[in-house]
Amino acid sequence: MSRVQLSETGASRGDHRLVAGLVTPGARVLDIGCGDGALLDLLMREKQVDGRGMELSQAGVNACVARGLSVVQGDADRDLEDYPDDAFDFVILSQTLQATRAPRKVLEQLLRIGEHVIVSFPNFGVWRNRLQLLFTGSMPVTEHLPYSWYDTPNIHFCTIRDFVSLCREVDARMEKAMALNARGEPVPFTAPWWVWNLIGEQAVFLLRR
Repeated sequence: MSRVQLSETGASRGDHRLVAGLVTPGARVLDIGCGDGALLDLLMREKQVDGRGMELSQAGVNACVARGLSVVQGDADRDLEDYPDDAFDFVILSQTLQATRAPRKVLEQLLRIGEHVIVSFPNFGVWRNRLQLLFTGSMPVTEHLPYSWYDTPNIHFCTIRDFVSLCREVDARMEKAMALNARGEPVPFTAPWWVWNLIGEQAVFLLRR
């Protein structure tokens, strides 16, 4: 599944640095929906990981190969079953979960093949989306969800609270979680899930079985 571009400044996406900060140097890493390889390239340069990638689009694969990255063309909904159990130390799904056809099945596969799983996604429950829907009666279009309802690659919108519930359903242990503000920075205080669900533009979760 191809990573969904959230803004025009892809290289400056806040979750890239946050995700990189969760990865152990030298780890075996699989980046699923790796897009043009920006995150994987960052991890290989700064964390010296043994990095691999999976990307749906041929254009994305070509861009990754041009960077010298080891990336295969594949679909997260179908091809994760081909990987053996515990094949990687970290499996990353950054801004891609909402574009998969079967998010629960994908998450279960991630937890099977990786010791640690990092998932980031846009929070559809943030206050500005609620207000847009309330006052305009139309599906929200924002910096982090820039598509109209009829051409969006996002097919399963979720909120932070939805994802927390899914983690509990698949018995995933949450090692760390962060809500991000509009600048892609972590919200600088601890709060109940309902608060993060209201103010977080995006979220990053570190999980394990």
